[in-house]
Amino acid sequence: MHTVHVNTAAPYEVKIGPALLGRAGEEIRPLLSAEKLCVVTDETVKGLYLDTVKRSLEEAGFAVCVYTIAPGEASKNWAELGELLEFLAASGLTRSDAVVALGGGVVGDLAGFAAAVYQRGVAYVQLPTTFLAAIDSSVGGKTAVDLAAGKNLVGAFHQPRLVLCDTKVFATLPPEVFADGAAEAVKYGVLVGKELFAQTANLEGKALPELVAACVQAKADIVEKDERDGGLRNLLNLGHTFGHAIEKESNFRISHGHAVAIGLAMMARAAERKGFLPPAVRIDIENALQANGLPVDCDYPAEAIYKAALGDKKRRGGKLTLVVPFGLGDCRLVPVPAEEVLDWILAGKERLG
Repeated sequence: MHTVHVNTAAPYEVKIGPALLGRAGEEIRPLLSAEKLCVVTDETVKGLYLDTVKRSLEEAGFAVCVYTIAPGEASKNWAELGELLEFLAASGLTRSDAVVALGGGVVGDLAGFAAAVYQRGVAYVQLPTTFLAAIDSSVGGKTAVDLAAGKNLVGAFHQPRLVLCDTKVFATLPPEVFADGAAEAVKYGVLVGKELFAQTANLEGKALPELVAACVQAKADIVEKDERDGGLRNLLNLGHTFGHAIEKESNFRISHGHAVAIGLAMMARAAERKGFLPPAVRIDIENALQANGLPVDCDYPAEAIYKAALGDKKRRGGKLTLVVPFGLGDCRLVPVPAEEVLDWILAGKERLG
């Protein structure tokens, strides 16, 4: 088992290895004095893993209640959050009890936000069941729901007490869902440098615990320096500004990871056209994404992506901070006047020779 220590204001561990879901109770019990846990999951994950987790939690002495949502981004909304909060209250959860997020990024974001605001904050634990959630959304304490105006516009910083990444569950993921996580892994490779990038360039549908740990460590290193997203942490948004806009424009028919892949490819092309990124690195990035079964082309009009991007939560007044790759391991925050963002989108939309 690999362990990554996340040294935020409230420190915690990310434990990574096979068959950890069956040990959830014994891993959680020393950390929590809770009597009752509410497991939040979705209908797909419920059928696969709930019995294993529930049995482990009950054997550790916890009373367990379960809240289930429909799979997909459409469940990450204000109304579903309200229903979950009402369920926590009706189930008698107290301030000393806790929430357990069992699922992918949607479940983790929703459950984490509910834990952040229920009775002004209760503990929660992340049990990610997708590659993407394991290396990205389960770590760092960002929780949120979407609004009609855009993705993750309402949320809170609320660090989990523990993250358990069971790498055995990745074998049950459909190829396109695994590829969503691969997009984030390639992103970390671009952020960190050549060695990690080489490990992500073609995962062949497999994510070893060592790779998961390396990606989690990359995120932890940045989060520890900027827990509340005041500056440096924006680097983790590489590919996300355009990616979130593509998600929104598709009405979330394009998944988060696939949209980030397109956004990353667009940013690489724009950076090359503007003279910041060597052509060979742009080609490597596009090849890595495609080798992992991910798209690199945006089918939506540049003007539509521009309009959606202006609603991004990273906008500060009249500027939007873009994460621009200058090379592998060399990404920089570039504040761009809002009226110039369209030019970046146009520069990234069309393929280069």
